[in-house]
Amino acid sequence: MVATKTGELRALFLSLDRHADGRISAAELRGCMRATLGEDVLAEEAEALVASADADGDGLLCEAEFLELVQQAAWASADEENDELRIRALRGPFGMYEMEGQGCITPASLGRMLGRLGAERGAGECRAMICRLDLGGDGVLSFDEFKIMMS
Repeated sequence: MVATKTGELRALFLSLDRHADGRISAAELRGCMRATLGEDVLAEEAEALVASADADGDGLLCEAEFLELVQQAAWASADEENDELRIRALRGPFGMYEMEGQGCITPASLGRMLGRLGAERGAGECRAMICRLDLGGDGVLSFDEFKIMMS
């Protein structure tokens, strides 16, 4: 499958290389993005993309640089998907502790959940547990703080 994908990307590169010089300009890359993604990219953005992968500094992308750029974009997309899956997986446990509908874990809601789990803690102990993880200093755990704690 990787060989097929590489072959498809090489064919795409050749189709974008309007001058048949083995290089793609920022303008040619803009045309590619407009045709394949339906996105109209600003010239400055296309130039920045080319510059980010332009290893030899000539302002153009050779086939290897183009393939590297596409691979980086694919990795970034995969990372975003993994982050979304992780966030969805954490919403359930967060909701179990949150219980008060405030969008955060309070000392009281933490104490109730720990009691349900058979690990009862006093209010002071729950406040201390939250305080150790409370980056915002507001006495509660937000979902973002909960994510950090769980990573």
